Amino acid sequence: MHRRTLKDRLVVAAMAAVLPTATGCVNAGEEPPATQSAAPYAAWQNGPGSGADYFPIAVWLQSPANAPKYKEIGINLFVGLWEGPTEKQLAELRKHGMPVICDQNGWALQHLDEKTIVGWMHGDEPDNAQSLGAGKGYGPPVAPTKIVEDYQRIKTNDPRRPVMLNLGQGVAWDGWYGRGVRTNHPEDYAEYVPGCDIASFDIYPAVHDRPEVAGKLWYVPRGVSRLRQWTAGRQLVWNCVECTRISNANVKPTPAQVKAEVWMALIHGSQGLIYFAHQFKPSFVEAGLLADPEMSQAVGRLNSQIHELAPVLNSPTVEGAVTVEATPAEVDPERAKLLPGEPLATMVKRHGGSTYVFAAQMENTPASASFSVAGVPGKTTAEVLGEGRSLAVQDGEFADTFESYGVHLYRIR
Repeated sequence: MHRRTLKDRLVVAAMAAVLPTATGCVNAGEEPPATQSAAPYAAWQNGPGSGADYFPIAVWLQSPANAPKYKEIGINLFVGLWEGPTEKQLAELRKHGMPVICDQNGWALQHLDEKTIVGWMHGDEPDNAQSLGAGKGYGPPVAPTKIVEDYQRIKTNDPRRPVMLNLGQGVAWDGWYGRGVRTNHPEDYAEYVPGCDIASFDIYPAVHDRPEVAGKLWYVPRGVSRLRQWTAGRQLVWNCVECTRISNANVKPTPAQVKAEVWMALIHGSQGLIYFAHQFKPSFVEAGLLADPEMSQAVGRLNSQIHELAPVLNSPTVEGAVTVEATPAEVDPERAKLLPGEPLATMVKRHGGSTYVFAAQMENTPASASFSVAGVPGKTTAEVLGEGRSLAVQDGEFADTFESYGVHLYRIR
């Protein structure tokens, strides 16, 4: 998650799918095969959740003692345990009913019937250059073949839980120098993803220290889109989300930016979220999210909405069901090149007799938008979820305005 600080001993985990039989990369702009399940984790007997109303929203490497506080803001999963898992850590999580994805260490192998453990994880960010020890610099990333071998070993030990692989920001940004000798080699990722059931990644543009990425929130959905291409529907795709200043003493994300990153990711196909809650500067705060009342409350509202919409999010996406005309028509050429598509990204679901249109402005500029939704005849209304307002709809057509990186969620009954 944060290689320079957490390095090799921090690990991530996750869940879902089976060992793929091919590693070919889908061409840019193509969509992977539709394999969406209404209950994505039901395949694992001891996985995280078997129902269509389950959507994983996790925190990364947090103290089990804070589990009840995280549950209050909609967190339903821990990912990673420092130097764990241990009996003490699992007892604390068990007490609070908080499941965890963790390392398959010696203790875990002796407690494979521990229901609190719902998934296994590789070491964090193996695609980054790996430390050679204090003062010795960095060597190459872990080889994809090693990740696949480790995956097969983990699955042989326990096939009842999914295995998660969290990758670094090279998933979204080819120029990430932290990959060392494999910088600008995105072709590696199609070889990494067969080593997992859940593929995740992290990039934090709101607090990024490089101008190539800083403030460009669309790097988050770009990473999701690329992972979906590389996995070709064979693994579940998750992503990490920033919610503190991390190591940027001058900038921290706003609640609006976090909401934008989350919904841009979901609209592009993410099936799970992991909040990176640490703060390292100007002082270290492990539970930095909990220490920020404004952000904590905003994240709680956001998580509550996602949980409410979980059956909708887990339902099949209806492709080609909406067209959008947005003005002003200015398009960031860099965004358009690296993440092709309309400035206003949309996803359509049909569930429980309603049509849902989720929309996010991908540009850092305001916009007005006109929507045309297929299969909605006559006169009706679109409820704007969470905003206390509705819009008139005539034969599937309605209009709205968006702030920079703005998000609106519509339900048409």
